[in-house]
Amino acid sequence: MNRSTPRSPCPTLLALSLALGFAGAHAQTEALAEQARVIVRFKSTAQSVLAQPMSAKVRVAEAREIAQNRAYALGLRTGRALQARLSLDERTHVLLAHGLSSEALARRLAQDGEVELAVVDQRRQIMAVPNDPYYAVGPGNSPAVGQWYLKTPTSELVSAINAPAAWDRQTGSSSIVVAVLDTGIRADHPDLAGQVLPGYDLVGYSSSSALSLAISNDGDGADADPSDPGDWVTQAEVDAGTLGSSCTSAEVKPSSWHGTRVAGLIAAASNNGLGMAGVAWGSRILPVRVLGKCGGFDSDIVSGMKWAGGLTVPGLPSNPNPARVLNLSLGGAGDCVGGSASLYRDAITALAARNVVVVAAAGNSDGQAVSLPGNCPGVITVGGLRHLGSKQGKSSLGPEVTISAPAGNCVNLTGPCLYPILSTSNSGTRAPIAGDNYYEPRGVGTSFSTPLVSGTVALMLAQQPSLTPSQVSSLLRSSARAFVSSGATAGIPQCQAPGSLTQDECYCTTSTCGAGMLDAAAAVAAATPAPAPAPAPAPATTTTDTSTSSSGGGGGGGASSLAWLFALVAAGAALGRRRQDEGADDAAP
Repeated sequence: MNRSTPRSPCPTLLALSLALGFAGAHAQTEALAEQARVIVRFKSTAQSVLAQPMSAKVRVAEAREIAQNRAYALGLRTGRALQARLSLDERTHVLLAHGLSSEALARRLAQDGEVELAVVDQRRQIMAVPNDPYYAVGPGNSPAVGQWYLKTPTSELVSAINAPAAWDRQTGSSSIVVAVLDTGIRADHPDLAGQVLPGYDLVGYSSSSALSLAISNDGDGADADPSDPGDWVTQAEVDAGTLGSSCTSAEVKPSSWHGTRVAGLIAAASNNGLGMAGVAWGSRILPVRVLGKCGGFDSDIVSGMKWAGGLTVPGLPSNPNPARVLNLSLGGAGDCVGGSASLYRDAITALAARNVVVVAAAGNSDGQAVSLPGNCPGVITVGGLRHLGSKQGKSSLGPEVTISAPAGNCVNLTGPCLYPILSTSNSGTRAPIAGDNYYEPRGVGTSFSTPLVSGTVALMLAQQPSLTPSQVSSLLRSSARAFVSSGATAGIPQCQAPGSLTQDECYCTTSTCGAGMLDAAAAVAAATPAPAPAPAPAPATTTTDTSTSSSGGGGGGGASSLAWLFALVAAGAALGRRRQDEGADDAAP
């Protein structure tokens, strides 16, 4: 018989396939999302290839029959009902199965002695760049660079965090909650719609005094409304002392909407054709209001940290949505030793025991020491970078910094700020404007580099939820891109250990700005679990065919085909028993 001529399937074989439940009609009732899809190349010496060779010029119907016959036999040996689809060449086919992942199916089929190659038939897409208009180009009078800090790094955007490549793997999970401990959030911002969970207002929790109520600015103390009423400060309030002696003329300003800006960087709704993109837009935000006019008290912040992470706080209701990540874009002077610092240390330790990751800003002290609580052990502390990779002028520095990320910079004295951190905000100068679709284009400081790291951590945890805080920190460090030592402003020095003098722009080192520049894509890749070990191959059920070795030359095709067919029939009964619990050994991909 000429081996280049395809054979029609034996009627016995076709009847057997129907009896065993391999018919395509049954498979079509399965959900498409449950299909495993693998490309399999059989060895040129495989029994099923020798038994039914496929010519490159074979007719479509015959090619499908031959590929399906090979899939039947492979399925019998591996305990999986396989369907053949497209044939890429004479011995390479797309095979489908149900009840396990594509990765698990590829591992299983690769163990078969007839298989030369088994790989996932991966689905490729256009690079995951969101369609939010401000991702590409900023609004109004803001610069054309848009959300430059999220983009793929270039010679101009050296410190950009490479989010598009991270989004190819992960865009976040609703089960990973990021708490924003800040001024509260304007959840009515259209780009935060559906992203914000019920939170809590802790401002005034530690005291119901007139001072606490004045700082709170919402007319009451602690309650379940964490919306931001505004944190503007007037000179009249400073002069009257109603906000306390620590509130000085330096604090006179319009409302910052700081928490709303931080929240948008973490999880603004994306691919909605509106506004901007968040780093982890599939995650959810838990607003915990701990700052009001002129800041907030340690007692309220520490209580908010505990409540956000699901710890019990006397007098507060339990948190139904405990966070896995806490974003603290706040801080103040002081070492994390003794006094009130011990409260932060105790809270961070208790949160770590619950696998809660605390991310905090290094501070904006113009190159002096890292602020509290960013200098506490167990915190992922974030320094700030300019677009060209040098330290952003205001960013604090020191050995406590874990990693650095874009913090925005203007590089110009007039006109729009050229490289700001754009984010969701509100245009009200004092009280908020309800439902305002406003984006603040002039964000600068480590307050805004910190949520870029928090969002990346949320992506990492969505990829592998079991990661501990120390593992997250280690993976961020190991995946960071190296700092640059040239290419920024001419004549700037290398950053030095913090002292009494200010340090503006300088070239970062690993002892001053952390392990390197945040690379979201590399961090998410590093957090991706290793593939599970391949299951042991099913016991062989085919009989040994010795006719090929005893027949001379190129003959023996007919005998080989007959033995292969008899082996197929003999395996049918075993498959029926095996299929009853075929999913047990592949419950996990």
